[in-house]
Amino acid sequence: MHTVFRVSTIKQLDIKNQLYQVDLQLTSDDDEQLRLLTNRIREEAPGITGWQRLCHLLLKIGQFNQAEELYNVLLEQTSDGNEKQHYYSQLGLVHHHQADYEKAICYYEQGLEIQQKTFPSNHPSLATSHSNIASVYVSMGEYSKALSFHEKALEIREKTLPSNHPDLATSYSNFGLVYDHMGEYPKALSSHEKALEIRQKFLPSTHPSLATSYNNIGSVYDNLGEYSKAVSFYEKAFEIYQKSLPSNHSDLAASYNNIGSVYNKIGEYSKALLYYENALDIWQNTLPSNHPNLANSYSNFGLVYDHMGESSKALSFHEKALEIQQKTLPSTHPSLATSYNNIGSVYDNLGEYSKAVSFYEKAFEIREKSLPSNHSDLAVSYNNIGSVYNKIGEYSKALSSHEKALDIYQKTLPSNHPDLATSYNNIGSVYNVMGEYSKALSFHEKALEIQQKALPSNHPSLALSYNNIGLSYDHMGEYPKALSSHEKALEIRQKFLPSNHPSLATSYNNIGLLYDHMGEYPKALSSHENALEIYQKNLPSNHPDLATSYNNIGSVYNVMGEHSKALLFYEKALGIRQKAFPLNLLSLATLYNNTGSVYNKMGEYSKAILSYEKASEILQKALPSNHSDLAVSYTNIGSVYDNLGEYAKALSFYEKALEIQQQSLPSNHPLLASLYSNIGMVYDNMGVYPKALSSHEQALEIYQKTLPSNHPDLATSYNNIGSVYNNMGEYSNALSFYEKAREIREKALLSNHPDLASSYNNIGSVYLTMGQYSKALSSFESVLEMQEKTLSSIHPHLAISHNNIGMVYDNMGDYSKALSFYEKALEIQQQSLPSNHPSLATSYNNIASVYYNMEGYPRALSFFEKALEIQQNTLPSNHPSLATSYGNIGCVNCKMEDYSTALSFFEKALEIREKTLSLNHPLLATLYNNIGNVYRNMGENSKALSFCEKALEIGQKTLPSDHPDLASSYNSIAKVYYNIKDYSKALSYYERALDIRQRALPPNHPDIKDVRESIEILQEEIAKNV
Repeated sequence: MHTVFRVSTIKQLDIKNQLYQVDLQLTSDDDEQLRLLTNRIREEAPGITGWQRLCHLLLKIGQFNQAEELYNVLLEQTSDGNEKQHYYSQLGLVHHHQADYEKAICYYEQGLEIQQKTFPSNHPSLATSHSNIASVYVSMGEYSKALSFHEKALEIREKTLPSNHPDLATSYSNFGLVYDHMGEYPKALSSHEKALEIRQKFLPSTHPSLATSYNNIGSVYDNLGEYSKAVSFYEKAFEIYQKSLPSNHSDLAASYNNIGSVYNKIGEYSKALLYYENALDIWQNTLPSNHPNLANSYSNFGLVYDHMGESSKALSFHEKALEIQQKTLPSTHPSLATSYNNIGSVYDNLGEYSKAVSFYEKAFEIREKSLPSNHSDLAVSYNNIGSVYNKIGEYSKALSSHEKALDIYQKTLPSNHPDLATSYNNIGSVYNVMGEYSKALSFHEKALEIQQKALPSNHPSLALSYNNIGLSYDHMGEYPKALSSHEKALEIRQKFLPSNHPSLATSYNNIGLLYDHMGEYPKALSSHENALEIYQKNLPSNHPDLATSYNNIGSVYNVMGEHSKALLFYEKALGIRQKAFPLNLLSLATLYNNTGSVYNKMGEYSKAILSYEKASEILQKALPSNHSDLAVSYTNIGSVYDNLGEYAKALSFYEKALEIQQQSLPSNHPLLASLYSNIGMVYDNMGVYPKALSSHEQALEIYQKTLPSNHPDLATSYNNIGSVYNNMGEYSNALSFYEKAREIREKALLSNHPDLASSYNNIGSVYLTMGQYSKALSSFESVLEMQEKTLSSIHPHLAISHNNIGMVYDNMGDYSKALSFYEKALEIQQQSLPSNHPSLATSYNNIASVYYNMEGYPRALSFFEKALEIQQNTLPSNHPSLATSYGNIGCVNCKMEDYSTALSFFEKALEIREKTLSLNHPLLATLYNNIGNVYRNMGENSKALSFCEKALEIGQKTLPSDHPDLASSYNSIAKVYYNIKDYSKALSYYERALDIRQRALPPNHPDIKDVRESIEILQEEIAKNV
């Protein structure tokens, strides 16, 4: 032992000249602490010569290029075989660190060749060389080759060493590491436990090799998702290192990182950061500023900040890591690929997909150059690139990437490896977005099957698979199965994660979305609020996941008709998204779309269009021109124009959307069906019924091919087709389709679901038109009863129900009841909607109609004018609702015998109808009929006849032969002929009117009574003139 002193005290003598007195104490040869420290230094920097120890030190501090240079010099200078073997082995280690795996194996094999010539075949040094070669194959992902070399090493050691020799423990550890990589966790645990058992018998309880075993076992439990056990073993390792190593030793830093990694996974980000900071502090004090371990530390920080939604910090740390790696590692080193991958992931989460793909491809390029073609890291790259293609709607590319990843895993991993499950889940997710739900389900179930065999029953990956299966069932409309799957996911997460982990919030959000689809809005709200509570406790106030929660809650309030609350939550979400740096543009677009949806429902169409256009502008900049989200944006804008009665514009936007979806989606995708439905509804509104039917039938055909027979979307299609038949006056067909829709909804949805209420409303409206008032009343009252149980007392849907019931009483002539229900509807709307909402105009029109029927024409006129004022303030000048109001006011003036005013309003209505509707639309026929009646009352019978015949001509072209509107036309023409005393023609037209009404309407319908009375009067006139 050389002379060694211990520093006792340091005392400053002179501040000005910086002089210090240092008191030293000579150590003795038997100083225990010095002995342990010396042994550890010798372990960490072994070597016979000073040059060898220097090389070891260079390796320790990450100076691989300098180490390589020095080893090459030493190799050239020696002729000694043992020294050459040593230098070959060390050069193998250097190239292994540099990820130059082929050279690493080459040097290790050269060293092994020398040993095989100089040592017997079972010499322990040969075992070390076999293990070294195996470790390179592990890095290359060639696990079967790695196992083969480790087996050679173990065979030698078992023959030559005692059963408790530490080198045998090393062999078992090596097997455990390979099995851990292969996902064979029971074998990995068994191997590491064998190693631990040997070390516990032979080493002191504070020996660092015991800590290595504890770390290895902790790593297996970490991969198994048994995080409490993982932390326990990592902490045992840490405790040993604390007792046996200096406080700034690299192994302590590694321990801090291991523990921090678990806390990151369980969502305890502040703890994760604390452990990572301890590790970084050690390395910053002991390593050069460009050491690779510092880069790893910065990467760990980046991963935590990414999870915390602090994207700018995440990027900053990943870029620091990359900067170090670019300075110290070869340009094709896999660690560079990892950094590019991490940066890509941040951009991916931010929705900056082009940047994400660029970084993912840089990572892939490095891995392709430096790794074997079947290395698992290449599969990771394929999966990452595939996930971005999935998000930007390039599904064929996404599938291709995920399938390449799967191909690698199938070739290199055991059939039950968890990474295979990841690939199956990824492929399933693409099929889910493509609308191929049965295929998606099949892949998600394959993933689950593997995970159930390979992982513990409460592993988080199982929760993810249940979650994916739940989403597929949700899309398929199989809500009970979806709920069951989401609840299984939640149950797993509740058992193994802390109560405030973000994954729990994810489960609550998924369950909330499902309850939303099921129409169980209070439960949906409760679930989303549970998620929000977790995020608020665990995440910074500007985290994107908080915005997602606010958005989800806003959506429920939107559906519930609580538009002000919906807007409030959307604005909270928007505030977070707008402050995020860098901006996640796609999330902003989603929020603008949602805000637009609220304004659309509130009848604030200009605001709705403004919001939708902001979303569209963002999407056009951020996504390819054929991305599905752009189509959704065009659809949203189209829906506003549809509500505004600007059908040509609505069609234009729907067709743009359809063109995109046809290019990017399979021909049977449900989104295409949804667009055909939208187009069908526009044609229905325009009165182009054949085109409307054709579009709705295209939608139905897709749904029938892709969805289960009880899926709610099929019901929507049947409903839409029923609506067209209703407008065509084919009431039996309409009822048939409405009943099909109702039957599906009764099976698939809860008894209080709003879509079921919609079905009863539709059926009720047909019965109302057919004059079957008791059936109509029964349907409408059933709806009201449902709604009163589940909706707030001021929900707009309640107003619709009160209006519907009011219409039945209006038609039954029970005007006081009709007025009572209309006024309740108006009261609800005044409390829940803006004062200029079009629905208020509807209620004013309904109240006016009662006064009209009661012959209270001045009051009727007053309410019709209130309706008109709202419509003039909120709707474009050619909106169909304005035409309806002008027509209503015309009718009142006609009854008040102010025929010129009546004619003026009918002509205003006609001008709008002729601009917005097809030439043979039934509503034009109605107007021609009304104008004809005015001219008849004015005594201008020829003009009257001309307009009434125009009406009839349209009706004969577009309506079935027994449609009641045809009867109205025949009736009007009959009255003109009566006026001009052409009684035979009058009788002929009355009889045609009667024939249709008797076929189309119930026998006690007032219109039948009206035409019979007209015939009786006419027959009396004929009798007088005989």
